[in-house]
Amino acid sequence: MLSVSVWRGTEAGGSYQTFEVPAQDNQTILDVVSWIQQNADPTLSYRFACRVGMCGSCAMMVNGKPRWTCRTHVNKVLADDRVTIAPLRNLPVIKDLAADMDPFFDKWVKAGGRHHPTASRHDPMPAIRPDEPARAEANTAIECINCSVCYAACDTVAGNPDYLGPAALQRAWTLFNDAKEADRQAILDVVSGNGGCHNCHSQGSCTMHCPNELDPMRAIAGLKRASARSFFGRGN
Repeated sequence: MLSVSVWRGTEAGGSYQTFEVPAQDNQTILDVVSWIQQNADPTLSYRFACRVGMCGSCAMMVNGKPRWTCRTHVNKVLADDRVTIAPLRNLPVIKDLAADMDPFFDKWVKAGGRHHPTASRHDPMPAIRPDEPARAEANTAIECINCSVCYAACDTVAGNPDYLGPAALQRAWTLFNDAKEADRQAILDVVSGNGGCHNCHSQGSCTMHCPNELDPMRAIAGLKRASARSFFGRGN
């Protein structure tokens, strides 16, 4: 049997509740949470969808680290037959293991996460060579699925609620390098302002914990360089 401590409560407060869960071969943390909800306490709230690491919606804190629970096998994180599961850090708690993702996506949009087109649907689509340096740079982060694991891992987010966070800044860097982006300067103006890329302490937790092995810290460093060039290029 596994001893599983699960956070129960809301943003107003709560506590851990411990369940005894049967151990099984090839068991994931999401399997454990689902077993508790289906067999021990049907009121347990949590989020999941695809179960195969494509959507990222099942991300939770497992023994203090943000992880996709569908791809986290129990035998990789178990300590003395015990495991602790909590909602993602740095986000409000809706109930139990379900975190409110609104602040994460609000910052994603604020950081320039929306594409500014250079043409209409009536214009011919220009060809973009895949081997162009800027296209190659943009491609490094297109596999981000906005699971918020990097956001939960970031100590700067924890200490600065205005900080845009690694996922939002990585998205801004992707669009900044997109040849079809119409307003690169607008992106730089946002990410170099309050709560932007220069608040990053370069500790690397975002890159370390990304389940898709992306490198948000590299993207943030790119924005720092680009915004510095823009600042001095204006003669400030």
